[in-house]
Amino acid sequence: MSSSDNSDTHFRRNSKEYAVHIEDPEKQSRAATDNSVMVLEHPIEHYTRFPNRWSRIRYVIREPVAEFFGVMTLVIIGCGTNIQTGASAFSTVASAPKGRYFADTFGWAAATAMGIWVSGGISGGHINPSVTLALAVWRDFPWRKVPQYIAAQVMGGFIGAGLVYANYIHTIDLVEGSRHIRTVPPETPGTAGWFATYAADYMTNGSCIYDEFLGTMILLIGVSAVTDTRNGPPPPGLVPLTIFLLIMAIGLGLGLQTGWAINPGRDFGPRLFTAMIYSRKVFSYRHQYWIWCPILSTITGGQMGIFLYDTFIFTGNESLINRPNASARAAHLHAMSTETRKPPAGTAVDP
Repeated sequence: MSSSDNSDTHFRRNSKEYAVHIEDPEKQSRAATDNSVMVLEHPIEHYTRFPNRWSRIRYVIREPVAEFFGVMTLVIIGCGTNIQTGASAFSTVASAPKGRYFADTFGWAAATAMGIWVSGGISGGHINPSVTLALAVWRDFPWRKVPQYIAAQVMGGFIGAGLVYANYIHTIDLVEGSRHIRTVPPETPGTAGWFATYAADYMTNGSCIYDEFLGTMILLIGVSAVTDTRNGPPPPGLVPLTIFLLIMAIGLGLGLQTGWAINPGRDFGPRLFTAMIYSRKVFSYRHQYWIWCPILSTITGGQMGIFLYDTFIFTGNESLINRPNASARAAHLHAMSTETRKPPAGTAVDP
């Protein structure tokens, strides 16, 4: 029996699906062959990455599913905070308010941190289409993953909104006055505003665009900084805590006027759900505000944020800004690769 036949019989040496462990590597195995069978005194134990069919399926879908659960967690905690602080101001719901603007800001910051903790080690913890697109354009994130990531993020927002709505349906009934009444801003009480973002009445359209653009730009500059291994990053496991501080800072500084969506998935997913419960007014508000402010403004703001950071600060070779030019390529020179990391909230620095 040839050695290659024996290898095929016992394990696949080069397969990523299998690993091999020998109980006593110091001791030579004695084998007796009868032209077809090899008997080992110390048998080889076989390990596989896919012990059953579900494990193989899970391996394929786990990254987008992690994004789904990350955004779902974000929306359940964040929108739940909105409802609790907003509804508790009504005497029919609570005897005293259960929080004010700082509670909303703290709740959304904690929601973002928990969403990243859920998904960070698996998918990178984007939980935001603006982040996914910015990394695809500027940081070598695979374009083939972009559609599945964004679809998972939007669906996570949709399901999260549905779950938190079911949890607070009686509270919403009390605020609205009936199960059959649902209002959309600028109507009062406008409970649809607890799920998606709506601008203050005094804001012009241009000001709304600028507000969301600025907030998302700061978000991507911050995310780029805390994941830059040459810019004093936190330990990998504490990246979500740092993002918590970043989100809270953006909310406290820039959240008053448009509700600081800074995340198309966080806004569009819940808005899509409320369109089923409230009405199409959630989309017709301010002449399709939903697309030109919380989606387009946040995407362009994210692009600008990572562009500014990579242009003036970042030196990692995964950035589009740091690609070798013609003369460097002719000399076979490459940018330094020591800063490569699983963006933006991975648990370890890539080799």
